[in-house]
Amino acid sequence: MPRKLGQHFLKDRRKLEKIAAALEIGPRDTIVEIGPGHGELTEHLVAMNPKRVIVIEKDPRLVNFLKEKFQIIGTKSQNIEIVEGDILKILPTLHSKFEIRNSKLVGNIPYYITGYLLRKISELEKKPRLIVFTIQKEVAERICTSPPKMNLLATSVQFWGTPKLVGYISKKFFRPPPKVDSAIIKITPNKKQPNQKNAEKYYRFIRILFKQPRKTILNNLREGFKLPQKEIEERLKTLRVSPKSRPANLSMSDINKLSAIFPQ
Repeated sequence: MPRKLGQHFLKDRRKLEKIAAALEIGPRDTIVEIGPGHGELTEHLVAMNPKRVIVIEKDPRLVNFLKEKFQIIGTKSQNIEIVEGDILKILPTLHSKFEIRNSKLVGNIPYYITGYLLRKISELEKKPRLIVFTIQKEVAERICTSPPKMNLLATSVQFWGTPKLVGYISKKFFRPPPKVDSAIIKITPNKKQPNQKNAEKYYRFIRILFKQPRKTILNNLREGFKLPQKEIEERLKTLRVSPKSRPANLSMSDINKLSAIFPQ
């Protein structure tokens, strides 16, 4: 049985069932699975009878293994498509390439691509209806946080979707076991998505706001926008935001409003 370099395979049946259940699969859904590995989760997805299951695997050895595995299963696997490719390259044209309407995205995501993958999803004009990822526990907690622990990653994701922690998975349930525990995270994209111009302005603003998280809001904005202190204080005052507060204390509502009143 082939093993993908750097990938840790989840073997526990109950954890796999929990991931599949989080997708809330219906008969009209197309499930896109990233990095199916040996197909343990894929089996659960197929068994829940969605309209289609599309698995995208980068390793050609695993692609061949999966094709053989699901050919053996027979009629139960007729709604599955196994695609060799890199999800980071396929994602921008995913819906048009596979003629998908109701998509949900799932996968046990390698830690080193998590941030970049989430950024690529944020750039999609047409996002999946639901996203369920297994990622590093610490990263999942950072994404799902709220004041007074807001951070750049959380504000990046919560701008376009609502994240929720579904549960934790100990490293002992993976083969080979990773060095850290994992978590299941569910992200529901907002029905109303920002246009590209507003999104670019927002992301530029939060990079400035959180550049040095331990500094005050005033100091970060003054250094980032090169504006006079008095002008920044006046802008913050209109939203009743204390210039002496830290970025981590701001709510998403505050951050959205602030990004609208500072220059592009």
